Amino acid sequence: MMPYNLPMPRHPQYKIIIVGSGPAGLSTALHLARIAPDLVPGILILEKSRHPRIKLCAGGLLPDGEAILQHLGLDVASLPSVDVDSAHFDFAGRGLSARLLRGMRVFRVIRRDEFDAWLAKEAASRGMEIREGVTVRGVQPGADSVTVVTDQGEFRAQAVVGADGSNSVVRRAIAGGGSGHVARALEIVLPVAASERRAGGNPPANEQMPSSGLDPHDANDAYFDFIPLPQGISGYVWDFPTQIQGAPTRCWGIYDSNILPRPGRAPLRRALADEMQRHGYNLDDYDLKGHPIRWFTPKNTLAAPRVLLVGDAAGVDALLGEGISFALGYGTLAAQAIRDAFRQNDFSFSDYAARVRRSPLGRALRRRTLLARIIYRLDRPFMQRIVWQRLGWLVRLLAVVSVTGWGRRQVKQRARRF
Repeated sequence: MMPYNLPMPRHPQYKIIIVGSGPAGLSTALHLARIAPDLVPGILILEKSRHPRIKLCAGGLLPDGEAILQHLGLDVASLPSVDVDSAHFDFAGRGLSARLLRGMRVFRVIRRDEFDAWLAKEAASRGMEIREGVTVRGVQPGADSVTVVTDQGEFRAQAVVGADGSNSVVRRAIAGGGSGHVARALEIVLPVAASERRAGGNPPANEQMPSSGLDPHDANDAYFDFIPLPQGISGYVWDFPTQIQGAPTRCWGIYDSNILPRPGRAPLRRALADEMQRHGYNLDDYDLKGHPIRWFTPKNTLAAPRVLLVGDAAGVDALLGEGISFALGYGTLAAQAIRDAFRQNDFSFSDYAARVRRSPLGRALRRRTLLARIIYRLDRPFMQRIVWQRLGWLVRLLAVVSVTGWGRRQVKQRARRF
């Protein structure tokens, strides 16, 4: 395996520099290794941290993301994870549940530090040069190359991929500093003792219990509760099963898509604290962390001459804030655009945005943004009860027809082209 950090060349010159070694950047690299192996010796991946590094994320990996990994010959089952048997979409503890056939998971929950380190190891094993502990300070596109300015000197490449997240330095270089289309999320991890109490069903007397007959505290179920909407928060509270070093625990959090202007919006922390108190917990007892999530609209800047964006830097799911599967999917599209650029000696990337919009990934993201604008406009309690408690059949139909399955379609589409 190639070591991550090599001696710094005097005049670093590469074909491709990927800024960020999360799922989007590493997927781009791994797809390039598959469809354009001749470019691999000229790829440099820059990462400001060191793997395994802490990454705030609930860790839900949907079947769409797994389909893309399988296409790369990667089996995420080799990593520690938790299978979610059923996902509940509720308002104030009541709603609908999504469950597949017996023995099939709805999605898998992974820890991002383990997942990203695993992908980095796979990229390194395919000959990728990964430099960790390098902070990118700026990106300067030029006529013949792009200069990447870091705390360890300057690097130059014929093309640069911005995979450096919602606060992307690369994005700012080509799109300016606008902060629109950014969601917010707060999350905590409950230790084992707390998760056992939650699963054990010892709730406070005033806790509202679903009337569906299902155990609302099943250890392998995930919960999305849209109870914050009447407080002006365009999102939901989540509760996922997860594991840390093999020990079962829970990840709680709150998501605000920030997709609609909400005067008088309640603070996210207070809304999460209220929901946790409803289940018998005190938020002050846990380490609370937050992070932004940039979501997709067709008008997002996705490329400029010699530079393109992937993952959160480009925009992910506005409806639920899902990012991992879409980050992996962007890698497919970026790799093809880069391969074509080198074949045609045209680094304008003028058609990259259109490729993204036309792809199964782009269509799924556009539909999710539209659904977010609709669902989060229904901010009265009776409206949310109708959606999740009366119209479950319609929600399931929309999910099957217009939201899920894009990953497999994208894999099939790319397979036909290659």
